[in-house]
Amino acid sequence: MVALSESFSTMTIRTVTARAGVAVATTIAAAVMLLGACLPDRAAALDTRPPSTPVKLVFIHHSTGEQWLADGHGGLGRALRDERYFVSDTTYGWGSDGRPADLPSSRGEPIGSTTDIGDWWTWFRGPDAALYQAALATWSERSCSYSRRADPGGRNEIVMFKSCFPNSDLRGSASAPPPAIGSNPLRGQACGGGDFTVANAKGIYLDLLHYFGAHQEQLFVVVVAPPMQHLTAAGSARAFADWLVDDWLDAYPHRNVFVFDYFTVLTSNGGRASVDDLGRSGGHHHRMWNGRVQHRSAGGRSTLAYPSAGGDDHPNRAGDRKATAELLPLLNAAYHEWKGDARPPDVVGPQTYAPRRAAVRRGRSVRLRFRVTDDVSATALVSVRIVDRRGRVKTTLWLGRRATGSLQSVSWRCTLPRGRYRFQVLARDASGNAQVKRGATTLIVR
Repeated sequence: MVALSESFSTMTIRTVTARAGVAVATTIAAAVMLLGACLPDRAAALDTRPPSTPVKLVFIHHSTGEQWLADGHGGLGRALRDERYFVSDTTYGWGSDGRPADLPSSRGEPIGSTTDIGDWWTWFRGPDAALYQAALATWSERSCSYSRRADPGGRNEIVMFKSCFPNSDLRGSASAPPPAIGSNPLRGQACGGGDFTVANAKGIYLDLLHYFGAHQEQLFVVVVAPPMQHLTAAGSARAFADWLVDDWLDAYPHRNVFVFDYFTVLTSNGGRASVDDLGRSGGHHHRMWNGRVQHRSAGGRSTLAYPSAGGDDHPNRAGDRKATAELLPLLNAAYHEWKGDARPPDVVGPQTYAPRRAAVRRGRSVRLRFRVTDDVSATALVSVRIVDRRGRVKTTLWLGRRATGSLQSVSWRCTLPRGRYRFQVLARDASGNAQVKRGATTLIVR
């Protein structure tokens, strides 16, 4: 099993944070889950390198997924391409008009148009599930626009699926027991209404494990539905997201299921909706951090922190770019754990350099140059920090993911008082390891 969470690990490291006077645990856990075996005394690190050869992945989604994949928005399609995944996808209308065939309908619509939580029972467990899955396994087309690599041939090894944001508006008690699937009123139904409860949603996902367990030739990537700005019961939505990551797979004995908490990733930002908090120690994350998996949702909000213009609940570019960067190392690790081909993990951080001093007149722009090197990661999360003579941080520039090895730069408009400063280059590699050598040089403001 690959839960990439607290589940099935024999040791969990916890850091405790206060939220309204209540101790909240932030889980940092490893994901080496072996049936019939225990983890070593110290939680193991993971192999976050891309697959050695191209891997076919199909993504079931709707409009939020379309934006996440798009090169000019979330960039997920291009990022998957660069990590050696060949991506195809399904969206509205898939399963009709010969795309790929006229499959049986779901709720009176093409199966591709139905992706609510209750619909996953139809896709994977319903009376026509075999037809849907057979078509999905061989689907190799794009349903929206994004960059991808050449088709390597063969079947889709990875099935990734996600419901849209209305599916985060769950109701009911988070502790209510899930019903048996035969009496679950959410089975095959749309989201919303009195039956759209945490307990019923749990029942749907628990039943899916029967299909996943019978098909270990595929890796199933479950993406938690994204949040909205206004939720009927935000606490219920948060509890369900945490349950999927931390508890759902507790009794599942295989390695072919991975959960990515898209919900949690989108519930904190860098101070405003257009700025992400990628690479920051605080905030909500599902990522590699210091060589381990970190699922962090302590404190703050349980609603969308990245609304699009006009108050739209589709995540904006900043939020989806954060989600892309946090997903990829976890997906690589899940793939290797499923395949059983993990190499020794990367436990050494990158080195950073600031090769040229800089000078600028106050109120003008200056180009700050830097280089990051790493023996394993092709990219790293980079920030530039400007400090005064006493070492006090005056400005931090969060640059997101940058290529390693080559000389890079960032243009910055200086508003600092005249004087002598230092700019420092910080970085974390794909495994979340911080730099082992920090480059720095002089910045003169005239």
